[in-house]
Amino acid sequence: MKKGLIFVTLLSFSAIGSVKAQKLGYVDSEYITSKMPAYQKALAEVDKFAEKWSKDIQDKYSEIDKLQKTYQAEEILLTEDMKRDRLRIISDKEREAREYNNRVFGYEGLLFEKKKELMKPVTETVIRAIDKVAAQKRLDMVLDKASEGVVMLYTNPKHDYTDYVMEELGLTADQKAKSAAPSETPNSGPQEKELNPAGNFKSNTSKPTKQPK
Repeated sequence: MKKGLIFVTLLSFSAIGSVKAQKLGYVDSEYITSKMPAYQKALAEVDKFAEKWSKDIQDKYSEIDKLQKTYQAEEILLTEDMKRDRLRIISDKEREAREYNNRVFGYEGLLFEKKKELMKPVTETVIRAIDKVAAQKRLDMVLDKASEGVVMLYTNPKHDYTDYVMEELGLTADQKAKSAAPSETPNSGPQEKELNPAGNFKSNTSKPTKQPK
């Protein structure tokens, strides 16, 4: 999912301090993708590439290990020049193995790029479904519960639109969660929140006024 992007949008609304009511909802993208066959297939492909590259790296270190053992066994028979050549070859092989390992499994390495490539169609499909549900339910903002950039200390199930997105994707929705989701009657639905001039959220439900005796 677009981790952190929705959170930035939320902060921008808060900074503006708009008093316009914002209808909010959230989804759990991690749960949604876990139910998608396309996601499972992409994940299996990622694992295949990871296993292949891991084997390539292991083969490189196995070759280095053989060279080291051969050198130790023949060291007494080698001249100084031959020793230097053997050690240089071993050192070069070790450097190549480290560089290859970093190129594959390092920051934004080959595995990262391959995963991004294989997951892109899944991500785009989920985002389109979220956009469609947001339009249907007239949501101004949708948060991702699974996003690392959003800390959700408490979530009311009636603001959860995960099952609606799953239905849009043709997946089996969690009926227990669906029963807690908002209905579409005029006087129901996710409770709207307002941003007061200070930029903080406040509920539309006012506290009852205490009547004088």
